[in-house]
Amino acid sequence: MKTQVTQALSAAIISLLRPLVKILLRNGIPYGAFADIAKRVYVETATKEFAITGRKQSNSRVSIVTGLSRKEVLRVKRLPPPDDLGAVERYNRAARVLGGWIRDRRFADPYGDPAVLRLEGKGATFAELVKTYSGDEPARAVLDELLRVGAAERLADGRVRLVERAYIPKGGEVDKIGILGVDVADLVSTIDNNIVRRDPPFFQRKVCYDNLPVEAIPELRMQANGRAQRLLEALDLWMSGHDRDTNPQASGTGRVRAGVGIYYFEGEPSEEKES
Repeated sequence: MKTQVTQALSAAIISLLRPLVKILLRNGIPYGAFADIAKRVYVETATKEFAITGRKQSNSRVSIVTGLSRKEVLRVKRLPPPDDLGAVERYNRAARVLGGWIRDRRFADPYGDPAVLRLEGKGATFAELVKTYSGDEPARAVLDELLRVGAAERLADGRVRLVERAYIPKGGEVDKIGILGVDVADLVSTIDNNIVRRDPPFFQRKVCYDNLPVEAIPELRMQANGRAQRLLEALDLWMSGHDRDTNPQASGTGRVRAGVGIYYFEGEPSEEKES
């Protein structure tokens, strides 16, 4: 059984690494740099999650668990920490502000749609929106970010209008790579949970056909984008009512991070058969 699991994991890792290695090579990351990154994750994970209960994790045990020498474990631990250049924080901050603009009735027009907002002043302004959903972050900095990615626009009278209902960087690979680190990690964690904990499993589904005509793809993309966005907005509304940062009156104990992610994919049938 162990051999079968190892074989299945090897095949799964090859499929998982193909698109990742494509990104690495396109951005000039050689194998040696990737190997150091992988060693760092092995050492950090073994240190934090594979310690013996009640005992401090030693370098010797990390060496045994990871298969790296003690010398290599020490070298990896001394490597400088990686820096995402603020990409994840920009992603989270912008997403919170956009979510509030879409669901919070205080920032809606008479029809319930996101209102065109004055930048500053009294009442429902963009500055008040940022203060509510992004804390002490300067409103101008958040606006610049939303303008940069095309999620908002400034009108001739100085007001701000919502253009896109989601934060999707349209330029700048740093921000897109930051999202890669967050979203793919969440998906892999869901799959890991469903491997280890069978009851109850986390929701994990997809629908896929491999003989669709090219002419059907634009309609499929439109259907997927529209329906997925509506579902996420409905879930966002429910979750914001229970999140104690957004709604301090929400009751309950403990603190859990939870969410739902949806993704669209397409490619040649041969690509899927190879993976």
